[in-house]
Amino acid sequence: MTTDLTPTQRAWRWRIFAVTWLAYAGFYFCRKNLGVTMPVLQKEYGWSNLELANVVFGYSLLYASGQFVSGMLADRFGSRFSVSLGLLIAVVSNVCMGLMPSLSALIFFACLNGAGQSGGWAGLVKIMAGCFRHSERGVVMAWWTTNYVVGGFIATIFATFVITSNWLVPSLGWRRGFWIPSLVLFVITAIFFWFVRNHPRDAGVPDIIPKEEEPPSSPAQSEQVTIRETLLTYLRMMGDREVWTVAIGALFSKVTRYSFLFWLPLYLTQRLKYEPGEAGYTSSVFELAGFLGALLGGYMSDKFMQSRRLPVAALMMWGLAAACWLHPYMAAWGKLGLIISIGLIGIMNFGPDTLMQGAASQDLGGKWGVGKASGFVNGVSSVGQLVSPYLVGYISRQYGWDNLFYAFVALAFVGGTIMATRWKASNSASRQTSQ
Repeated sequence: MTTDLTPTQRAWRWRIFAVTWLAYAGFYFCRKNLGVTMPVLQKEYGWSNLELANVVFGYSLLYASGQFVSGMLADRFGSRFSVSLGLLIAVVSNVCMGLMPSLSALIFFACLNGAGQSGGWAGLVKIMAGCFRHSERGVVMAWWTTNYVVGGFIATIFATFVITSNWLVPSLGWRRGFWIPSLVLFVITAIFFWFVRNHPRDAGVPDIIPKEEEPPSSPAQSEQVTIRETLLTYLRMMGDREVWTVAIGALFSKVTRYSFLFWLPLYLTQRLKYEPGEAGYTSSVFELAGFLGALLGGYMSDKFMQSRRLPVAALMMWGLAAACWLHPYMAAWGKLGLIISIGLIGIMNFGPDTLMQGAASQDLGGKWGVGKASGFVNGVSSVGQLVSPYLVGYISRQYGWDNLFYAFVALAFVGGTIMATRWKASNSASRQTSQ
């Protein structure tokens, strides 16, 4: 209960909430700018959808593989180090993407950006796990995981404004889409490094999480945990059925989310003939509505499902299947129908996505270590991110954009069904952390 916390502890936990929220939202300034800039690059250099898919794939490959490493780094060396390093790499890579306009250079630095971006999630989730207890996490993490919902929305609006405002340093042209977001993220990096510590005790604040709830390999223990022990724990975790259920469920959710994050502006320009600026602003509705989805999932989990995450995620994934099935019909109604449809998809997509990668990953951390569990879930789920550019590129080219949404229907239904297999099961990791 929060009533047994001192004023110092309460102040610290909300300071951590605010700064870590800002840090992960900040990553999106150097992530969403690529999707918004792609139509401009395609127009200027004549690159095909497949060539652009290679850029997104390179980014996604390094992002996915980096998750497995970043989780172990956060558990072994502390989240402040691993997250700060990731932020800096993201800044540098985006600066470099604006320096060299060749496709090969864009792919290389997009890969570097993916590696940097992978350093954020596991470490930040671990910091939050040290400040909020299991019974609070559904609601708290619902609000906290709006960082990538709101962050994506603001970053999309910002990148669209920057890339379409020709009066803003006109000599830079499309490079504005990479360099100005890099400046924003550099400032956020400095704020994060200055105000965050790995654990409350590192700032002289008494422990907030009871000793029996602390996950293994906590910051206080990290000096005593060898690399061999970390790897053995990781291997044992890979045999846990619940870990795989959460990870695979998140994978199916992430296929749709990343397809929309990177390709929605291109869909709007190619299929619906929007101008780049209008496409960028309209596509931001996906993240804006996703804010509501994140809160809905978290509150349903804590208030109606006894802090069980998978039943809520399954229901929302089935809702996502229905929303994707309706989309081609609603888009034909005009702009209002399109906006409503994108909003529904955003709500039903972000709800299970934030649950699996937020509160559910923290619950698993009670058994395996938050950094490792979160990194593994995010790493496996990022396979969906790898698949998404080729799924979009192939289906849109061979069968048309509308049929792409029917593919999303199948993926969402299968993902929801996988999570529903654990509908009645109590969260074993949750029980451990709450005992």
